Amino acid sequence: MASLQMATILNSLPPLTSTRQTRPNSPDSTRCHSLPLRNLNLTTKAFAVPRRKAIALILSTYIFSGVGLYETAFAQPSIGLKEYIDSFDGYSFKYPQNWIQVRGAGADIFFRDPYVLDENISVEMSSPSSSQYKSVEDLGPPEEAGKKVLKQYLTEFMSTRLGVRRESNILSTSSRVADDGRLYYQVEVNIKSYANNNELAVMPQDRVARLEWNRRYLSVLGVENNQLYELRLQTPENVFVEEESDLRQVMDSFRVNKVVA
Repeated sequence: MASLQMATILNSLPPLTSTRQTRPNSPDSTRCHSLPLRNLNLTTKAFAVPRRKAIALILSTYIFSGVGLYETAFAQPSIGLKEYIDSFDGYSFKYPQNWIQVRGAGADIFFRDPYVLDENISVEMSSPSSSQYKSVEDLGPPEEAGKKVLKQYLTEFMSTRLGVRRESNILSTSSRVADDGRLYYQVEVNIKSYANNNELAVMPQDRVARLEWNRRYLSVLGVENNQLYELRLQTPENVFVEEESDLRQVMDSFRVNKVVA
């Protein structure tokens, strides 16, 4: 569009040698029909700016407007969150509204990103008949709870494949009192999985370990109804960097509630 406006204005100025014509079949010439013709039908008398200054003015306008369009096009607004409430089991949380529920995943509730299959959220609870939790502090301080959470993750991801190696780190542990007056623990861990490209090779130099996946795991722990509740968020590490703000809102939204019999 900017190229059309430049050509149109220049054609309206006094020509130096010859008049430059715009190709009638070009995409820009087709799109210009949506603009009011009176804005484009400038005459030499009404436009008394020297030709060189006119070119500089048009080019500067095009450059600065292009910067604004670039920033707008690459802005990534939040996709928004939707609330899930389980009155029967006594918990609630928010999750990205474009995620879908998956049944039969083994957790009490399970949602995942329909495009990034390694990104999901779930809630698990201890058995009400075999647990008598009074507070999340029954797990010890947040640091001790973090070790237990990491150990549970590593147990679940244990592999019988040859040449598989896992690297794990506890990134942070913390506690907070939410607006419902209850104490919650938050644990963040990173787990990397490596596997040999040829686990059956005889020579060690032929068994090269490669990175299979690199994930961030975020857990929120709370206690109510004599049960331990755990909200679990799993996401690839590179995706977490892009969606950290939304994912932390999900963590902060987790609440456990008293179940009325």
